[in-house]
Amino acid sequence: MAKFQFRMATLLRLREAARDQRRAELAEAYRVEALLHTRQQQVQQELTWLREQCRRTASPGVVQVDRLIESQRYEVVLRTQQKALERQRAAVTEEIERRRQALVESDREVRTLEKLRERQLEKHRQDEERRAIKQLDEIAQRRAVPQEVV
Repeated sequence: MAKFQFRMATLLRLREAARDQRRAELAEAYRVEALLHTRQQQVQQELTWLREQCRRTASPGVVQVDRLIESQRYEVVLRTQQKALERQRAAVTEEIERRRQALVESDREVRTLEKLRERQLEKHRQDEERRAIKQLDEIAQRRAVPQEVV
C-alpha cells in the first residue's frame, strides 16, 4: 500500500503556524486589556480614598487648606489618568476585535486545508482499496483458469 502524501502539507504547516501566532497576539491583547482594567480599578480606589481624606480634612474644626489644595491637585491628576486609561482601553478593545477577526480568518484557512487533506486521504484510501481488490481478482482468476502445460 502506497503511503499517503498531502502535497500541501508545507502550506498547511505554515497556515497553522500563522494561526498560532494570531492566537498569541490575541492573548497578548487580552493581557493588556486586563492590565488596563486593573490600573483603572486602582485609580478609582485612589479617588475614593482621596475623597474620603478630603471629607475628613474639611470636617468641622481646624481646616488644613494646603492639604485640601494638594488633594484637589492630586484628584485632577488621577482623573487625567482615568481618562487616558479609558482611551487606551478603547484602543485595545478595537485591537482585540481586529486580532480576533485575523484569528478567525487564519482558522478558516487552516480548516479549509484540513478538509482538503481529509478528502484527498479518503480518495487515496479508496484508490488503494480498488487496487487491492483488482489484485485479488487477478489472483483468483489465475487460480480459476487451469494453466496450460507446455
